[in-house]
Amino acid sequence: MTQPNIELQELIAKMEQKRAYVEAGGGPERARKQREGGKMTARERIDALLDPGSFLEMSTFVQHARNRLMDGVESPGEGVVTGSGTVNGRQVFVFSQDFTVLGGSLGKRNAMKVTKIMDLAAKTGCPVIGLNDSAGARIQEGVDSLSGYGEIFYRNSIYSGSVPQISAILGPCAGGAVYSPAMTDFILMSKDTSYMFITGPDVIKTVTREEVTFDQLGGANVHTRKSGVAHLALDGDEAVIQGIKDLLGYLPQNAKEKAPRVECTDPVDRRNDKLLDVITPDQRKAYAMHDVIKDIVDNGEFMEIQPDWAKNMIVGFARLNGQSIGIVANNPKSMGGSLNIDSSDKAARFIRTCDCYNVPILTLVDVSGFLPGVQQEYGGIIRHGAKMLFAYAEATVPKVTLICRKSYGGAYLAMNSRDMGADAVYAWPTATVAVMGAEGAANIVYRKEIKESDNPAAKRAEKIAEYKDTFDNPYIAAGKGYIDDVIAIEDTRKILIQTFEMLADKEETRPFKKHDNIPL
Repeated sequence: MTQPNIELQELIAKMEQKRAYVEAGGGPERARKQREGGKMTARERIDALLDPGSFLEMSTFVQHARNRLMDGVESPGEGVVTGSGTVNGRQVFVFSQDFTVLGGSLGKRNAMKVTKIMDLAAKTGCPVIGLNDSAGARIQEGVDSLSGYGEIFYRNSIYSGSVPQISAILGPCAGGAVYSPAMTDFILMSKDTSYMFITGPDVIKTVTREEVTFDQLGGANVHTRKSGVAHLALDGDEAVIQGIKDLLGYLPQNAKEKAPRVECTDPVDRRNDKLLDVITPDQRKAYAMHDVIKDIVDNGEFMEIQPDWAKNMIVGFARLNGQSIGIVANNPKSMGGSLNIDSSDKAARFIRTCDCYNVPILTLVDVSGFLPGVQQEYGGIIRHGAKMLFAYAEATVPKVTLICRKSYGGAYLAMNSRDMGADAVYAWPTATVAVMGAEGAANIVYRKEIKESDNPAAKRAEKIAEYKDTFDNPYIAAGKGYIDDVIAIEDTRKILIQTFEMLADKEETRPFKKHDNIPL
């Protein structure tokens, strides 16, 4: 019988002791406070995100860079847990900041752990997921901490559009810490337990004398309703982590792969008879575009992105016959579906994200035009509206447009017309396509005749009807080749699926360039 190697056993026991020390983070008392605050610990979050048993930890025993201010300070795992694993069988890389260790603050070696897994994700073509819960830069490390942030920001930028980057804000995120999430593809925030801001309430009170709470300054509601910084606000860590999993289901591993396709249980030829009771040709009556979307897509499942910001524009992910698609749609129930500064930014960003990751785009149009007004002009609506035009034009993924009702003026172009690169354009019989609506156009085109008429009201009604027959209907545009077909509303799902399948192998190139210069 082999005698036990006492020396080896001691080494193994020492390793296990050190590992247990790292895995305990800031200790049971701080972990208890974390849970009492409605938050998971860093490792619990990773366990909830990844498939059971799939986590491979990296840089486990890293400690902080020693300096005079950090002498005697312990930082198990350096305040961040990093590694790889699988989500529904797909490989991902993840970092989870540990607030129980020095408040999850970022030092040079903390950043080293994060950048290492970012580099590996880029090399292997896998998504990067950041679970953020940090007080920000580690002041005791001075410029080294700032350098660490710079190395992360640099990678956020150069890997953007190469592999999906998703940020979860699950606690504080302040100062320089907010810029890394802001450079990623999606930001999900936990309601009531997370916030993001550049400068905190105390500094603001000192400088501007404004008094504001953490939540009022940078809570989830602020960034999903007012600023548009975050994409989704969900109830607690578990819901945010589930949101990440849902998002990944619509995205490929990297920019070289096609968007994922799953088995479809919803009949391809299912009729959309319900829409006959939703849509109306009366442009004065709003209808729920969300109902249109859900009736068309597989099983009525639509993952809306930024649902509470710029509500006049709807964007999100769905599937048609199992194929992941991105949807961009005007919302007639908000501002009549008109385009303004925020909705233009929202749409342009989403279009570019879809194009980065080979997600085909369906555009549903019901737009009266760009919102007029001094505030919009002073705010740069020209520049912001140009972002949408730019985003659609540069996108090379399959692009299908359906004009549901009105489509007027420059907004007709901004909503992916044939001229802006749409591969297929359809219209419902309720559609109207023109420079402007018939009533406004008649007042301009036939002003003299109406004014000189014995019965101006009757003449005006006559000219409005004449304009509609001449210009304001889908058949004029279809006759000129700008619309491929005017389709029966009830056949919409079947026709859209057929069209996207026709475009499945689309390839389109652009002239050589270093990169484009979108009007930011």
